[in-house]
Amino acid sequence: MQQLPDYHVHTCFSGDSDTPVKKMLEQAVSLGLSEICITDHMDYDYPDDPDLFLFDVREYFSVLNSFKEAYGTRLSVKIGVELGLQPHLADIHRKFVIEYPFDFIIGSSHVVDKADPYYPSFWEGKKPETVIRHYFASILENINTFSDFDVYGHLDYIVRYCPDKSFVYRYEDYMDILDECLRTLIEKGKGIEVNTAGFKYGLGHPNPHETILKRYRELGGEILTLGSDGHKPEHLAWDFEKLPELLKSCGFQYVTTFEKRKPVFHTL
Repeated sequence: MQQLPDYHVHTCFSGDSDTPVKKMLEQAVSLGLSEICITDHMDYDYPDDPDLFLFDVREYFSVLNSFKEAYGTRLSVKIGVELGLQPHLADIHRKFVIEYPFDFIIGSSHVVDKADPYYPSFWEGKKPETVIRHYFASILENINTFSDFDVYGHLDYIVRYCPDKSFVYRYEDYMDILDECLRTLIEKGKGIEVNTAGFKYGLGHPNPHETILKRYRELGGEILTLGSDGHKPEHLAWDFEKLPELLKSCGFQYVTTFEKRKPVFHTL
């Protein structure tokens, strides 16, 4: 395949991006991408500002379908969404994914116990390892409550925002709960993504960490999408040049794209 496809991309339809869709698509063309999936945030019941990560879905499809037609064979434009999962939203999400013909759906954990670990207040008075373990337990609860997504996004998203920079995060310390998450995803026919925003945030690793990617593969996981989590054109395909060697070292031979919610496998 050509330049690796970016399957986690945000535009001005997301509450935390002001990038016009066309600018992101033009950047994709300039980088030589053959395929991109726009996955704007849809986070119902976001704390303090419930409307921050909601968008007009009909407008979204209208705009993206027009670009899909305009770019034709120059760039394959897929229509996706990143759903912010919380257990009490399961029924809302079930109705949502049935109503709209997405190509691809990321399920992600941004909010735990009505708070986002992005904010330092989430961590106050708590040990990092306790917070991180609780986050992973919430992921397992989400998977068991609602699983009509295609991949789980940035499984260890929470480590990006740990305020204690001396804290050492290791897969082995959470192996029991992480393995249960991975096994459950595999049993349900769901994948994960390798999210290169971990490199952008200076972690030196993707989200999830390579050890988790390797373990997912050891357990039989095969569905793996690639995402920059880009909110600006300059973020698109961030450090993707590192991925072929990294993923092969973890045991992967293929990466995955989606069309009408069906996986398509591509040799690395």
